[in-house]
Amino acid sequence: MKKNKVIKIINGANLNLLGKREPEIYGVKSFETFLSELKRQFIDIELLYFQSNIEGEILNELHNSDDEIIIGIVLKAGAFTHYSIAIRDAIASISTPVVEVHISNIFAREEFRQKSVISAVCKGVISGFGLSSYTLAIRYLCETF
Repeated sequence: MKKNKVIKIINGANLNLLGKREPEIYGVKSFETFLSELKRQFIDIELLYFQSNIEGEILNELHNSDDEIIIGIVLKAGAFTHYSIAIRDAIASISTPVVEVHISNIFAREEFRQKSVISAVCKGVISGFGLSSYTLAIRYLCETF
């Protein structure tokens, strides 16, 4: 069966430690386990996944995602959210819609985590629903694009 919708999930800094790092905030499930669950839930959608702790690699991945095949990007940029003007500019320069997601409620955390430099160039922001933030973003992209 050919899947007609492609969504790319891009995870940034420290997301490779999901399930191990601060489980009281981020939970105990690895992203690989969660991604398998997402793929079973969204069987008609091709979900591509990329993770890097290197800002430049995330920039390249965003640039390479400006493609008519990819209907949207779910971006959890990690700490880059709070200071990466380069990632902000990359999002602004592509036509593929980007939804910013956060596992925790960033507005209930430390002051420096409450500011996002990328939000203004994203279609929307989903924050505080745990890993379900990704699910909500995927649903939005599927229903809208």
